[in-house]
Amino acid sequence: MPLDAALTSQTPAGAREISAALDRAAQLLDTRPEDALAQAETILEASGLPQAGLLACQALRRLGRPQDALARLADLVRDQPRVPAVVWELAQAASEAGDSGRAIAALETLTGQLPAVAGGWFLMAKELRKAGRLDDAWRADLAGVRASSSDPELLEAAVAMNESRLDDGAAILTRRLERSADDAPACRLLGEIQWRRGEIDEAMALVERAVTLAPGFDLAREFLIRLLLQNNRLTDAFGHAETLSASPAKTAGYELIMASVLVRLGDQQRAREIYERLLARQPDQPLVWQNLGHVLKTLGRQAEAVGAYRQAVARAPAMGEAWWSLANLKTVRLDGADIAAMQQALEPAAEGGAAKPEDIFHLHFALGKAFEDAGDDAAAFRHYDQGNRLRRTMVRHDADAFSAEVAATAKVFTAAFIATRGDGGCPAPDPIFVTGLPRSGSTLVEQILASHSQVEGTMELAEMMMIAGRLQARVDEGEFADFGEMVAALTPADRRRLGEEYLERTQVHRRTGKPFFIDKMPNNWQHIGLIRLVLPGARVIDARRHPLSCCFSGWKQHFARGQAFSYDLVEIGRYYRDYVGLMAAFDAAVPGAVHRVHYENMVGDTESEVRRLLAYLGLAFEPACLEFWKNDRAVRTASSEQVRTPIFTDGIDHWKRFRPWLGPLIETLGDVATAYPEVPAGLLQAHSIAGRLQNDDATDVR
Repeated sequence: MPLDAALTSQTPAGAREISAALDRAAQLLDTRPEDALAQAETILEASGLPQAGLLACQALRRLGRPQDALARLADLVRDQPRVPAVVWELAQAASEAGDSGRAIAALETLTGQLPAVAGGWFLMAKELRKAGRLDDAWRADLAGVRASSSDPELLEAAVAMNESRLDDGAAILTRRLERSADDAPACRLLGEIQWRRGEIDEAMALVERAVTLAPGFDLAREFLIRLLLQNNRLTDAFGHAETLSASPAKTAGYELIMASVLVRLGDQQRAREIYERLLARQPDQPLVWQNLGHVLKTLGRQAEAVGAYRQAVARAPAMGEAWWSLANLKTVRLDGADIAAMQQALEPAAEGGAAKPEDIFHLHFALGKAFEDAGDDAAAFRHYDQGNRLRRTMVRHDADAFSAEVAATAKVFTAAFIATRGDGGCPAPDPIFVTGLPRSGSTLVEQILASHSQVEGTMELAEMMMIAGRLQARVDEGEFADFGEMVAALTPADRRRLGEEYLERTQVHRRTGKPFFIDKMPNNWQHIGLIRLVLPGARVIDARRHPLSCCFSGWKQHFARGQAFSYDLVEIGRYYRDYVGLMAAFDAAVPGAVHRVHYENMVGDTESEVRRLLAYLGLAFEPACLEFWKNDRAVRTASSEQVRTPIFTDGIDHWKRFRPWLGPLIETLGDVATAYPEVPAGLLQAHSIAGRLQNDDATDVR
């Protein structure tokens, strides 16, 4: 039936034709709103149907005429006050017309009628924010999030994600965002899927968009803070943590997030205050007691740290990390009752015993230390070995690939290559890099230097490793054939920009006006060539300790993060050899650029070594450097308690007690151990040959 006939017809066929005409007009709304308006007006004029009036208002709004739509919607709402579609259109038109009061009134009606429709809550939050009603806006966002939690499509995507069907979940959410780009819950969920895929930048962008769209979306902001911390964007993380702490739905969890950010920023005292406040309100929180113990340890409040850790294990006897933290204080001896409690926690049938692998390996490390202190070296080694074997299954480390990467780096940063780079980089002399292996005495060097009036101690900073990782990603993505080609392509301006980036990103950790600061990330030995190019004025100190002493100490030390090479005696031995080889190559390329401190010399003749160290840095000798243990600065490494006492020599030959079990390590280290403190001739010769070959081809590396 023709439309004009249908409009005057009272038959079912006429009604069907009008309905079809309305559908056709509705389909034109997004692509041809002017045609949709014309058809709606035709139907409305002939039939007076409210649906046609609503369609005309929708078209007017899409044509950028929200005021015209509002005028007509007022009549529709009077006639159809309980029709959600009419109220929703009124709210959107009022919003676009800048009439927040009218929009809010409509949205209050709509959300009262349909509280499970998330879009109404999110639009209300936007309008409330415009009106300056910030707390109400926040609550509206939270209501929108609650409503979205029952959305079938979002639930389907979430199930797919949790079942590791990441592609399926991403496809659902991508289609949804194509229909509605401003869907905050979909952005946040797709962000988590991208994070699980390892696409960190995409994840960050999506979650940041979710928070921008719905500033009161606390769960999205919490996730964003965690992503920012993972990417070492500490200042941004702190800003979002401050915002989260103002949430009207504030929980203890938000305070814990703030404490975590403060710890990363080095503000241990404020973190301590948060933990103590939480425990005053609710003392039965073993994890918070443990976190308080970590902070107190860093602040040098050892007795209080012991008390906090004891509170944790009293409430959770199988809490492996708290037991290990007690043992890791190094100055605390766990007694027979402690050993019995830990062994009980390891019993498979024990009620409330350790079930998680993280608790189990921590308990083994703690028992290893307890038996070591008790003089039962066989039992100690057995538990260290069990803890290391379990931990090794949970980390990724390819010793062959790492050795190849180190060898390739040595071939790149030859004398000729560095000379052909010429000037470039950021000339600032501020950074002092203290490198080496963990447990090599680097914390002792740091504490000595941080006791000087011109030097600020910070912590193990990840910035240089992140810059190096970003450059390597360009190789991995195929932009360059290898790392050498990529580094050679860096212009002097590029190198200056990278050096300035490092200084900007580390500025957040500098709290004094001292001209120099220490970056004690030990793994930076892998990047000293890059450091030379981007920060030519920086100083590099290599803290070195006898290979067997250093490697055994590292193997029996569980590290909170990183150091994946340290959980196998052969792998840690290979790592030490790689380190010595690369440092030897750099010494040959740029003689005297790196200052080496042998731990045994430092503890044997401290004043001479300190004077030599300060002379390298161009600093005047200060007696405070010899009384470093009086420095009450926060120290976050495994040696935190040892550097709060005068130097002692007991640890130099401690490894010899365990010689019967160290065969794999001794064999792997080989001449690196027997030649110490010298570098084996074989390693020197290998790098000398590689360097000459690279020098011959230096003109090809530009």
